[in-house]
Amino acid sequence: MRNTTKLATAVLTVGALTLGLTACGADKADNASDTSGPLVVAASPTPHADILNFVKANLAKDAGLELEVKEFSDYVLQNPATEDGSVDANYFQNQPYLDDYNKKNGTDIVPVVTVHLEPLGLYSNKVESVGALKSGASVAIPNDTVNEARALRLLDASGIITLKDGVGIDATPADITENPKKLQFKELEAAQTPRSLDDVDAAVINGNYALEADLSPADDALAVEPAKDNPNGNFLAVKKGNEDDPRVEKLARLLTSDEVRKFIEDKWSNGSVIPSF
Repeated sequence: MRNTTKLATAVLTVGALTLGLTACGADKADNASDTSGPLVVAASPTPHADILNFVKANLAKDAGLELEVKEFSDYVLQNPATEDGSVDANYFQNQPYLDDYNKKNGTDIVPVVTVHLEPLGLYSNKVESVGALKSGASVAIPNDTVNEARALRLLDASGIITLKDGVGIDATPADITENPKKLQFKELEAAQTPRSLDDVDAAVINGNYALEADLSPADDALAVEPAKDNPNGNFLAVKKGNEDDPRVEKLARLLTSDEVRKFIEDKWSNGSVIPSF
């Protein structure tokens, strides 16, 4: 009886070990398949998705990359989707925005490669120059932390206002030390700023939203953010740990290729989108 019991126990032990090894093998196989399917990338429609779709149509196949582009009209949803694994990567943001997002949400999303810059611009349907803004004029600015500060720095660089010395990405209207025109600021979601042009005297508009509204920085803006030494280039980003995904590495190479540079320069010859590589 004791020998029978020992034999049964041994059989059960071997069976359990075999099942455990099989499960481990399945896990490894599953993990391997995670990087063999399509790379799903969240992107704002313009210009990010345009650039990705150019890569998909012209470069990805020869590089052995299966690329799926998922457009998000509301950019604030892209980092959460990347964090929870709904998408593999995103392409819409700059470093100050990502730093602010990670800090506020306890996340660890990281940049992979910088692709382009969309210069921020001041636009108006009512005046044709910065000097024509009247006392008490209303100016719409983005209300998220990073883009609001970026907008105020543009106004400061244009001589419209003066900001407190040393103010960085956290600048708010409270940091304005001189406002000779007594401008009234209307803080709106960035996507709403182009739609506000008929209701305000001027609006600071993000490059992608200006494009969607058929606004050209070179032709329509009263003032444009300088491109030189600009920290606001837009990049491909992933959740930390996924930088070495072979699919991500392939896409990073393609996004910084000569073909993509030429595509950007030809499609946005008005300077609304500038290669950053």
